Amino acid sequence: MNLNDAWYQNKASWTLLLWPIELLFRLLSAGNRRRLLKKQWHAPCPLIVVGNISVGGTGKSPLTINLITALTAQGYKVGVVSRGYGSKRDDFPYQVRAADSAEQSADEPLMIVQRTKVNLVIDPDRVSACQFLLANNRCDVIISDDGLQHYKMGRDIEIAVIDGARGLGNRHCLPVGPLREPVERLNTVDFVVVNQADECAPASIVDRQFCMRMQPIAWYRLSDNAVLSLAEFEQIAKRDGVQLYAVAGIGNPERFYSTLRNLGIDAVPNSFPDHHQYQRADFKVGDRDIICMTEKDAVKCKNIAPANSYYLKIAAQLDEQFLQQLIARLQLLKRKNTAAGNN
Repeated sequence: MNLNDAWYQNKASWTLLLWPIELLFRLLSAGNRRRLLKKQWHAPCPLIVVGNISVGGTGKSPLTINLITALTAQGYKVGVVSRGYGSKRDDFPYQVRAADSAEQSADEPLMIVQRTKVNLVIDPDRVSACQFLLANNRCDVIISDDGLQHYKMGRDIEIAVIDGARGLGNRHCLPVGPLREPVERLNTVDFVVVNQADECAPASIVDRQFCMRMQPIAWYRLSDNAVLSLAEFEQIAKRDGVQLYAVAGIGNPERFYSTLRNLGIDAVPNSFPDHHQYQRADFKVGDRDIICMTEKDAVKCKNIAPANSYYLKIAAQLDEQFLQQLIARLQLLKRKNTAAGNN
């Protein structure tokens, strides 16, 4: 049994032998947080952090995309910052362009820019990213895609995203469990959003939480971005002699495979590490075979994947009450900033 499997068991496992290391991890993390909070930098506009307290994918980027769209519709000029994990650049801070390669700009930031056209800056130092973003773009609200534990960056609103299928695992911190911070950290954030795999009935993870559900939209062919409806793709997938291969280099590949099964797609799973840099050798398929992948993977595979390769575009459906409360909080911050400026 590997470490990840042990984290998400419902019973005690061998990882409890690592408890002394977990205790040290928690002490060091708490000390680092206290140290950084003393010299925290604050942006001149509201800053929203979309993050998590566990390792692995939880659905932060789809939520960020939804927030960009929703806040833009409310008249906000949104900017985004990201660590840019996986980028090969050495000239940070860097503003991502839609025409960049994933090696230049990293997969998730590039996907966000291509979907929303938002101004997005990557830098492992998120304070530097925020300062560059503000100096070079009109921006009245910043969203940090991840960065809940980047305490040097001040924030006005914290949103923690939880995978509804896996929950918080055994609720232990690293390395005994999957948590970057103790469960109690959720009591201090402003919103907890649970990414539900199926029906929007939030799993019982914390007392106050909102639901997010991933809604498949359509399939897109990598070679020319031609669009197929969900029904059209299902028909192609079920033709005689056609074998489907599902490719996923994301934090939780099983979520993608489950989505495919719910769409009636029977595909052979092929999992890769999160942020995997694909090579042509990763795609060993026949001429009639079809490869299906996530949008995050697609930004890295456009020029190397076989002709019959498609990615699934999804959208995060959010609880309307969550959006209303978030916008109300932003309006309150705006009034406070205006009043402080007048004084």
